[in-house]
Amino acid sequence: MMNSDSSLSIKDSTYAVSTVVKSIMTDFRISRPNFFSTPKKGENYELRADLNSEYRDRRKDAIKKVIANMTVGKDVSGLFPDVLKNMQTDDLEQKKLVYLYLMNYAKTQPELVILAVNTFVKDTDDSNPLIRALAIRTMGCIRVEKIIDYLCEPLRKCLRDENPYVRKTAAICVAKLYDLSPNLAIDNGFVSTLQDMVSDANPMVVANAVTALAEINESSSTKDIFIINAPTLTKLLVALNECTEWGRIAILAALAEYKPADSKEAEHIVERVVPQFQHVNGSVVLSAIKVIMIYMRAIKNEEAIRQLVRKMAPPLVTLLASAPEVQYVALRNINIILQKRPEILANEMRVFFCKYNDPPYVKIEKLEIMIKLANERNIDQLLSELKEYASEVDVDFVRKSVRAIGQCAIKISEASERCVNVLLDLINTKVNYVVQEAIVVIKDIFRKYPHKYEGIIPTLCQNLDALDEPEAKASLIWIIGEYAERIENADELILTFLDTFHDENFQVQLQLVTASVKLFLKKPQSAQNIVQRSLQIATTECDNPDIRDRAYIYWRLLSTDPQAAKAVVLSDKPPISVQSNAISSSLLEELISNISTLASVYHKPPETFLGRGRFGADAVQRRAIEEQEEASRESPIQAQTKTNIENLLDLDFSDTNTVNSTTSSLPSSSKSITQPTANVDDLLDLFNDNTITSTQSSSNIQNNSVSNDLVNLF
Repeated sequence: MMNSDSSLSIKDSTYAVSTVVKSIMTDFRISRPNFFSTPKKGENYELRADLNSEYRDRRKDAIKKVIANMTVGKDVSGLFPDVLKNMQTDDLEQKKLVYLYLMNYAKTQPELVILAVNTFVKDTDDSNPLIRALAIRTMGCIRVEKIIDYLCEPLRKCLRDENPYVRKTAAICVAKLYDLSPNLAIDNGFVSTLQDMVSDANPMVVANAVTALAEINESSSTKDIFIINAPTLTKLLVALNECTEWGRIAILAALAEYKPADSKEAEHIVERVVPQFQHVNGSVVLSAIKVIMIYMRAIKNEEAIRQLVRKMAPPLVTLLASAPEVQYVALRNINIILQKRPEILANEMRVFFCKYNDPPYVKIEKLEIMIKLANERNIDQLLSELKEYASEVDVDFVRKSVRAIGQCAIKISEASERCVNVLLDLINTKVNYVVQEAIVVIKDIFRKYPHKYEGIIPTLCQNLDALDEPEAKASLIWIIGEYAERIENADELILTFLDTFHDENFQVQLQLVTASVKLFLKKPQSAQNIVQRSLQIATTECDNPDIRDRAYIYWRLLSTDPQAAKAVVLSDKPPISVQSNAISSSLLEELISNISTLASVYHKPPETFLGRGRFGADAVQRRAIEEQEEASRESPIQAQTKTNIENLLDLDFSDTNTVNSTTSSLPSSSKSITQPTANVDDLLDLFNDNTITSTQSSSNIQNNSVSNDLVNLF
């Protein structure tokens, strides 16, 4: 019994082990990666199957999926033949989708596009005008030369179609055909047909014909494709009030190119254009203003011009109630218009006041326009507004607001004192960047009104420790040097800056050298050591060549002719004007002719950023590589010359040995020049009567020797 039970237990355990092993092996076979198995069918395979399905709904859904993949950037060009099979359908939506696919991939499959020609031609004879227009538009958008020959006959029929929608679509197609093959478009009479369509009864057809002719005329070499005559002008003016906003912009652009015969004709055209000021579209309004600004050049009646000026203000003000982006474009155009006709918005200062939610780029444009509109009547209101802006949180906007106050002081002399008082109030706020910007502005006011507001100089000097920006430091140093005789501790203030000369910006260093010379010329008793120290540092320890050269010039002037130094350094400065973004008269006329375009936003002529000769990033990089290759192939002589120049630039003039060896090879007169301290042992003595007399008596000899010495030195 024992043996039988043990044998059963052994069998059971063996069976259990075998079952476990079998399950493990099965799991292993399931989980084992099969590298040689056939992968799943791709998405294009499934789409191809659906495109060839016998069910219409599945085919339409497949086309929609293809267009969706094409939209997100996936390459579905391999399905071109399968999509092409679905062209012949009565479903307008499906036909539009197939045509969209063809336009996108026609260049990659030019041979297969020919297979669709028969369907295109058939669709141009369809009873539905939408399908006829869709077919001719798609044929025009397919930029393949092989299809051009098949385009001519359908296009000819569509240009004479009874439906205006088809005709207006065919008009644009002529411009596309001309771009591909100008001779074909002219020889087949399409351009002349387009010229006749300007007299079409439908305003939409007229607008598209004008658009196509304007584009063809711009790309033609003769520029005589589109010429407006009296009958054409009448048709354009009639169609202007009846077409869409795009059509109105095209017609207004064409009218802007027309030159009226006399003042009476110009007044007549302007009278027909003025109603466009009430259009809801800002581009139409600006295009109408452009036409009127151009035609005002030909109008001789002053009363008519004054009426037009009054009528132009409300539409421009209305544009400022649009979205911020539209406001910015309008403000850039208004900036140009005000430079030509400032009286247009002379009484509309308040509409340009900045709102709390205006973007920064809109606020800055409004500031510039407010400065242009500032006059004696509104200056108090403007100063109050600018003072409020100076307490904003946007630092850049605050700086520009403070600078605007200074520009108002320079522009309006009667209000300069009020502007200075506002600036002093801002300085008393002790806000760092406000104080520094105010000092920069006051420096310009001193240039405009010298010796008028000297009483505020102590207030400026009290804020010396708050200055940490180069422009503000340079402005205060200029004020100290210019009015050194009225500042008791001017020498101490200059010494404060001299202690940190090496750490200052080059702009501050230049002003410091000039201010020390001014101080010496005005206070020779106390400033001798200061000027000698500043010139010594600038000539021997400064690396900037501009600063070093200026110091050498000052030193030469002081050592040879102190009176000449006074005449040069302390000469009267020319008064400055408003530092605004003024445009030259010639450029202004060109920009007025381009109002409502990118040129009016950039304030640059169109040829500077459009057309041939513009370089993209790839072209610039390619050009740089070519220049490097050319440089590597330069001749050995050029390479040696370049090496010699580099060696000269590497000379270290601070090296004593180099200086000594250079000095030993110079003439004796040159050796004296290389030691400037020997020439100016005591600059104070130069102002003694004996020295000045002797200097004047031997001026000719000294001038000749100085010239020779300078030549020999270099």
